Amino acid sequence: MLTPFELDAALRLLAAAACGLLVGFNRDLKNKPTGMRTLGLVSLGACLVSLSGLHAEPMRTEPDAMSRVIQGVLQGVLTGVGFIGAGVILKLPGDSRVRGLTTAAAVWVTAALGVACALASWPIIAMGVVLTLAILVLPRKVARLFGETFEDDD
Repeated sequence: MLTPFELDAALRLLAAAACGLLVGFNRDLKNKPTGMRTLGLVSLGACLVSLSGLHAEPMRTEPDAMSRVIQGVLQGVLTGVGFIGAGVILKLPGDSRVRGLTTAAAVWVTAALGVACALASWPIIAMGVVLTLAILVLPRKVARLFGETFEDDD
């Protein structure tokens, strides 16, 4: 049987994985290089790293230490995930367009959602997922309403 502490951590990890899977589903539908598995793992990993720092015994009893850990986690995770996102950005010789920026941004925001899940910021997470999916879906639909083609960077 899980303790209340373990149950809470499991809920946060599951929420992070679900956020990544949702954003990844959108990327899979568009045949992008990062999909459900990748973004699910990015979000889960960001949450796991964050939870590990937040739940270390000395951190819970020292507010100043907790503040420094949260700052370090935010900086480290979001900077480190930038390297994964950089791997999907492509500029071919002779082509003036850069491709993969939206996918790289999806990787980054998915990590941010994972950190938010670790911090149990539930209203922020819900708004973040909805807005992320809206940004990925709506511009193309709006362009079609006006008979335009949408030039995406992916």
